Amino acid sequence: MIDYSKIVPQRVATLKPSGIRKFFDVAATMEDVISLGVGEPDFVTPEHIRQAGIQSLQQGKTQYTANYGLIELRRGIASYLEDRFDLSYNPDNEVLVTVGGSEAIDLCMSALLDDGDEVLLPEPSYVSYAPLAIVQRAVPVILETREENSFKLTAEALKAAITPKTKMLVFAYPNNPTGAIMTAEEMEAIAAVLRDTNIVVVSDEIYAELTYGRKHVSIATLPGMRERTIVVSGFSKAFAMTGWRLGYACAPVELMTSLGRLHQYKLMCAANVSQRAGIEAVTNGVPDIEYMREKFNERRLYLHKALIDLGFDCFMPEGAFYMFPSIRRFAASSEQFCNDLLQSQRVAVVPGDAFGACGEGHVRISYAYSMEELKVAMDRIEKFVKNK
Repeated sequence: MIDYSKIVPQRVATLKPSGIRKFFDVAATMEDVISLGVGEPDFVTPEHIRQAGIQSLQQGKTQYTANYGLIELRRGIASYLEDRFDLSYNPDNEVLVTVGGSEAIDLCMSALLDDGDEVLLPEPSYVSYAPLAIVQRAVPVILETREENSFKLTAEALKAAITPKTKMLVFAYPNNPTGAIMTAEEMEAIAAVLRDTNIVVVSDEIYAELTYGRKHVSIATLPGMRERTIVVSGFSKAFAMTGWRLGYACAPVELMTSLGRLHQYKLMCAANVSQRAGIEAVTNGVPDIEYMREKFNERRLYLHKALIDLGFDCFMPEGAFYMFPSIRRFAASSEQFCNDLLQSQRVAVVPGDAFGACGEGHVRISYAYSMEELKVAMDRIEKFVKNK
């Protein structure tokens, strides 16, 4: 009989299941559950973007594209980034179209990390960063952020964590799950620590369009940072295009050469139909972004007040579409709170420790859902906490 333990590498076999997926597999078996856990806009991809995809199929545009992506799309992305965020990239060799932002993150780690390299990961954070680093035989180094600091990375914490083995900093603002952002002034302190190093910044800016009251600033726009930064983003959040699996990475050509080399062997190219839809999105989709952001903001304000009124301590998020309230008044652990809430009131939220150990004592609630769903969910949560 085959011994599978000798086939699957230990670094893969010992990876923990996603804390998000593990919890919602249980919720999926239950009826009448309101799920506030998935990071997916409830909006359908705008009609004109869908039509662009449909028309490309009707016109028979179903072939492979260039490895780096359609040049029309790369030009559109470059123009969009310059107009929206003052980022300047050459579409010929500094923009790479990927299969979602997730592939772009994986490419950054695959192309740049050697065995034993250290990757600095501010947490709480998106669940994929640490596992992807581990698969590359790199070492995740966790930098804990706290609510009293608005879940922001500090220069002091960054400087203290750097060693001769540090290769990469994953910098993800606006942040999932906390909704924290970093201002240009705050990022300047981070940049000052990095400028005299060979550390590469992977700036995950998938939520760049979803900020409230303040325009997003990319760390790559700060003096001396473009040369050491890979900007990763995609179409899922801003344009409600999650299922199209379309993302991109932008970087100096010296870094992009390695990413593009791996991409051509791993994925060949993103789907032609998705790229055609993406051209329409970056060309004519900004009004859609504005509309959806306004709706998310209405939900943000409602949900924060509702949680505060129920007695939760809750940081006011300034970006993304998540709330990260403390549940310490109501339960001994995040997992207990989530399980009890699900079983008694049929509301699913995510335990905070799914995003790193320092997320314990919190839960993530997504407000990428309709106001009607949020109100029903909050009525149920009110019943839950009043019985505590």
